[in-house]
Amino acid sequence: MGGDGLKNRFACCFSAPTASFSSSTIRLLLFTVPLILVSSLVFALAPRNSTWIFTSTLPSANSNGNSGAVTPTGLQSTAVHVGSEKAALSDEAAALNGSASKSLDVEAEVTKNPGFQEKTVEESSNITTNEPHSLNISTPGAVPNATISPNESISLPLKRSRGVRTKLDKLEAGLQRARATIKEARNGSQLPDPDYVPMGPMYWDAKAFHRSYLEMEKQFKVFVYKEGEPPVFHDGPCKSIYSMEGNFIYRMDVDNKFQTNDPEKAHVFYLPFSVAKMVQFVYLRESRDFSPIRRTVIDYVNVISQKYPYWNRSLGADHFMLACHDWGPETSFSIPYLQKNSIRALCNANTSEKFNPVKDVSIPEINLQTGKLTGLIGGPSASRRPILAFFAGGVHGPIRPILLEHWEGKDEDIKVHKYLPKGVNYYEMMRSSKYCICPSGYEVASPRIVEALYNGCVPVLISKSYVPPFSDVLRWKVFSVVVSVDDIPRLKEILTKISWRQYIRLQRRVLQVRRHFELHSPPKRFDVFHMILHSIWLRRLNVKISEDHIMSNR
Repeated sequence: MGGDGLKNRFACCFSAPTASFSSSTIRLLLFTVPLILVSSLVFALAPRNSTWIFTSTLPSANSNGNSGAVTPTGLQSTAVHVGSEKAALSDEAAALNGSASKSLDVEAEVTKNPGFQEKTVEESSNITTNEPHSLNISTPGAVPNATISPNESISLPLKRSRGVRTKLDKLEAGLQRARATIKEARNGSQLPDPDYVPMGPMYWDAKAFHRSYLEMEKQFKVFVYKEGEPPVFHDGPCKSIYSMEGNFIYRMDVDNKFQTNDPEKAHVFYLPFSVAKMVQFVYLRESRDFSPIRRTVIDYVNVISQKYPYWNRSLGADHFMLACHDWGPETSFSIPYLQKNSIRALCNANTSEKFNPVKDVSIPEINLQTGKLTGLIGGPSASRRPILAFFAGGVHGPIRPILLEHWEGKDEDIKVHKYLPKGVNYYEMMRSSKYCICPSGYEVASPRIVEALYNGCVPVLISKSYVPPFSDVLRWKVFSVVVSVDDIPRLKEILTKISWRQYIRLQRRVLQVRRHFELHSPPKRFDVFHMILHSIWLRRLNVKISEDHIMSNR
């Protein structure tokens, strides 16, 4: 009601009663006028904001239903409105999932130069990667590349008084400063570092990477959910091909630098389950029934989403999981928000299985048979490697049979074996070879890539749809050889065309980047543990979360 109308009403109420008014009418007016005044005052002073709370209605942990009871979006997003308006967020939540399902030409984009986009502070604190291996920040106002940004900026009606700076606002302000600092580093001088200064063509942008790494060390905080019991949670294998799972889980549980016990200070939230342990203790062998694993993940997210507000606040966009088992991607499909929104750190970084290098993290597969690196790192100089190329391994997947068909026992320079001859040491063969052939098996990842780096052997990558580890920082083509499956018959021709000088460069770069794949206890700066965290840090920089809205330009 307008001010004049309200004034007129009050004037009518306060005018002198006529003789025709009865005493009861006068009493009624005396009762009504104060009531109207109080109501008008409350209306004028009441805040115009609203509070929206997302609640996850996943099947509860004691639900007898199967995973099919979950809606197609994975989580039934119910909007509970504290105030007078009706609940109306389910459409927005569905829109978030719908926008994430757009097509993404990952294989084409992974070969281009990196780039971040940054909007002005007034527009948003959003930062978007224009490439999956991105550390570059573009100038404000640039139009994001639609082919690699499947999500539009989405504003959900989470409203509050703009005059109040929350802890989340302060957290996001720190990330905004980090983005600006990384952007400035491109044109600045290289900072000194007591341990290591990244330099050389192995990096997409060495100065930006270094500054980003330093910013990570300065402010990045991870909250590890305490819920869940070993062996499936807070435990994992440390002496197998899946060793990265167990080592990372253990390190995050005991870490006192990046871990925070205050979730209000956390930039990301870690779901500490081990897929390898689920396969061992939850999955019924030979059953071909994946539902027990799905139920475990669903129940866990149900627990943390009911106990804490953070999953619902971002629909999982600031949460991450880590898995090195082949079934890591499949496990994430248990909850579509986990697959579409959350950061997935996976060894099985297969774009044909919905791995998104703009949002997800490719981590190395390291086969630790003893749990330590003792004796695994080393090798002679480039001039003392008489074998041109070497491979030995099981025959599985579509690529290795082709390799064996063309090269097993066919050439003295290309040592390809299904089984190594008796008495021949696998690692000694690597150390005697210039190039180590690393074909994918049933899954795209192979521990041979890291083994080659450890032994100073230049990796030869033969795969389809594989995003190599830390491709957001490292330019794999300058310290490895990438060969298509169709070119396997030309393998010797391709390798012999590489000049001695070019090979020396490749091998020296292998020795330099090797530090990023080494696993130490306790961790050392720039090693594999810190590189995984850095890749997660970069993905978190790509998302803005606030009490007003959630934005994601991935």
